[in-house]
Amino acid sequence: MKVICGLGNPGDRYRLTRHNVGFRVVDLLADRWGLAGSGRVRDGAALLEARRPDPVGAVLLVKPMRYMNASGAPLRAALRHSAAGLEEDLLVVADDIDLPLGRIRLRRSGSAGGHNGLRDIIAALGTNEFARLRVGIGRSGEAVDHVLSTFRGAERELAAEVIATAADAVERWLGEGAEVAMNAYNGLDLAEPPA
Repeated sequence: MKVICGLGNPGDRYRLTRHNVGFRVVDLLADRWGLAGSGRVRDGAALLEARRPDPVGAVLLVKPMRYMNASGAPLRAALRHSAAGLEEDLLVVADDIDLPLGRIRLRRSGSAGGHNGLRDIIAALGTNEFARLRVGIGRSGEAVDHVLSTFRGAERELAAEVIATAADAVERWLGEGAEVAMNAYNGLDLAEPPA
């Protein structure tokens, strides 16, 4: 079983903030796959199970329903109820303030890079050996204010395109593996006009 975990903060107040792009990617995948409802909540995480065509098979979509900085325990609990291995089967989708809006970056493993949700997951799992897809939200002003703000004006359209592209990258990772997905998406800059 593959596990896709999108990070965000629960509640309508945060739904469209920059910090919630991970949730939005998971929600978009659920919509694409025809999964109804928000899933069941178990041990602090909203869970939706999907059956995808071969070679993918079973996929568990996870949204930790505690605040971002406490994402680790709900994800650990969700993994305990699956047959997923960390290195090959887990992909965490999170915002990245150090990547400009319009960019995404897939990595097989790595540090938290200053992201508190990833830091908590690494602590809860006892390893940083899991894939992560970082979705650029850019940097402006005070970091906390920026990540909790919504996309403005022209950014909204670009943000929607980036979220859709991140969902494409997840599907590519599921079907063809990390290397193919990394080669296809890591150099892409959706903010650049086509040549």
